[in-house]
Amino acid sequence: MKINFQNKHIAFLLLLTSQLTLAQKKDETKKKEETIGTEEVNVVKAYSPTISDAFKVKEIPSLNDEGNAAKETIKYAIFSFPVASTFTPSKGNAQLVDKAKKEHLFTNYATAGVGNYGNLNAELFVAQELGNNDYVAGMFKHQSSQGGIKDIDLNDKFYDTSLDLIYGVKNRDMSWNIDLGYQNQIYNWYGLPVDFGSTLTPQDRGILINSISSKHSYNGINLGGNIDFSDGIFTKASMKYSHFSDNLKSSENRFYIKPSFKVEIMDQSINTDVIVDYVGGSFENNYEKTNLQPIKYGFTNFGLSPSFVMQQDDWTLNLGAKLFYSLDNENSNSKILVYPNVTASYKVVGDLMIFYAGAEGNLEQNTYMDFVDQNPFLSPTLNINPTDMQFNIFAGLKGKLANNVSYKVQGSYVNERNKALFKSNDYTEDITNENYAFGNSFQVVYDDMTTMRFYGELKADFSENVSFGINGTFNSYSNDHQSEAWNLPTMKLSANLDFNITKQWYAGFNLFYVGERKDEQVNTSLAIDASPITLKSYFDLNAHVGYKYSDRLTFYLKANNITNQAYQRWLNYPVQGFQIMGGANYKFDF
Repeated sequence: MKINFQNKHIAFLLLLTSQLTLAQKKDETKKKEETIGTEEVNVVKAYSPTISDAFKVKEIPSLNDEGNAAKETIKYAIFSFPVASTFTPSKGNAQLVDKAKKEHLFTNYATAGVGNYGNLNAELFVAQELGNNDYVAGMFKHQSSQGGIKDIDLNDKFYDTSLDLIYGVKNRDMSWNIDLGYQNQIYNWYGLPVDFGSTLTPQDRGILINSISSKHSYNGINLGGNIDFSDGIFTKASMKYSHFSDNLKSSENRFYIKPSFKVEIMDQSINTDVIVDYVGGSFENNYEKTNLQPIKYGFTNFGLSPSFVMQQDDWTLNLGAKLFYSLDNENSNSKILVYPNVTASYKVVGDLMIFYAGAEGNLEQNTYMDFVDQNPFLSPTLNINPTDMQFNIFAGLKGKLANNVSYKVQGSYVNERNKALFKSNDYTEDITNENYAFGNSFQVVYDDMTTMRFYGELKADFSENVSFGINGTFNSYSNDHQSEAWNLPTMKLSANLDFNITKQWYAGFNLFYVGERKDEQVNTSLAIDASPITLKSYFDLNAHVGYKYSDRLTFYLKANNITNQAYQRWLNYPVQGFQIMGGANYKFDF
């Protein structure tokens, strides 16, 4: 016990001594901090701090919380009882959307109309699918008049009847069709000169007129076809053979074939048309009595026309050319002709204004059949030659003034060799003449011509029910040999207005204006020099109105030459006056 007490005193003394010493050192350190001055410190090594390992408690503490006590199981039950309700939900109905009734497109139709002057118009078109890919169709047309033009001494009746049959096949890779047609036309050379028989007594004039048989008929048979391929170099081809004749032993044959090819070279498609065009025929008589030899003609034209299209941004450029080898079979004469075929367009302001220009040329094969389509009062004594259109340089603007108003203006300069012109035949008052040799027929003459032409067009759809259009052509001609551009007008205008009055009623108007033309004719029985004759300008106002009785049946009424002008389309050939025709159109399916 004594030892322990001493040890305690010794330990207490040591502790006190250490505290006093520590306190003394703190006082000395404090005095040094208060008296520290400026010193220079040199850093020998960059400071590299280190992080000591963290100390993790590895033991899991024991918890003695009352909240960790086991949960007690609670048992409960739901007490259900019925609730009376008088609410009855109603079923919803979907609102129907109003849809416009889709108009049924009928495959076939028949039209018939009759009018004054004994005018009759009839058409019938029928088509039928024979299987999934092939079909057959037919078209019949008839237009005729019993005549009755005032102050006409000869019969002025005419008939025009045609029938066409078509058979076609449509497949995924290829489609083709073949058509067979026949046309019969009957006209009368009724256009005797105004002063005809002026040198004869009234009795002799009557005898001469009664001796003239003015009837002239044409017959045409054609066979043609087309074929199209969706893939391959050979893209399409068209072919046509026609035989044309009249009641005066005139005869003409024409064969035309045009295959087309497409070749890809350096991502560029080059399209090439190959053309073989043959025409040959004869006329039984020559117009001059002193020349009794028949007229024969024949031409074979071989053509090659390559072209390709370049497009970039708003530019479109079509570059091509045409090369022809023309053979005159009757005269053993041949020549090579080259024509430009270049067109370009540029969108100046999108679709609102498009500038276009080009230079084109072509060798046009003239035929007796094509001349008759333009002028049925020809004498069967023609000289047939092709027309060499060396170039047609044109430029213009087209586009839209608004969404429903479009326009087009174009200026062109055309240079043609052997341009075909219709000119009246000179005549005598000889009872031995042919029926067409009394100043009542036309010939074809050729001339080298240049034409300056301006064309303008405006079309507007004011609404779904009203549409309007107007266009005009203005020409200036320059001839090398003939004194005038015979029977070519310097001005042509046309306008049309169509509108729907109600869902059943519709109507429309159209107006044609043709400017002055020149012709020339001489009665060689008289000593009179030839001088050009001016044919007066004329306009023709027409109107129509219709009533749609049903989707199938429509009634119509047409009025032509409303102003009742006895104008002359050709010299000495006045037209019928005011004409009115009523009829019906019926559409149907088999």
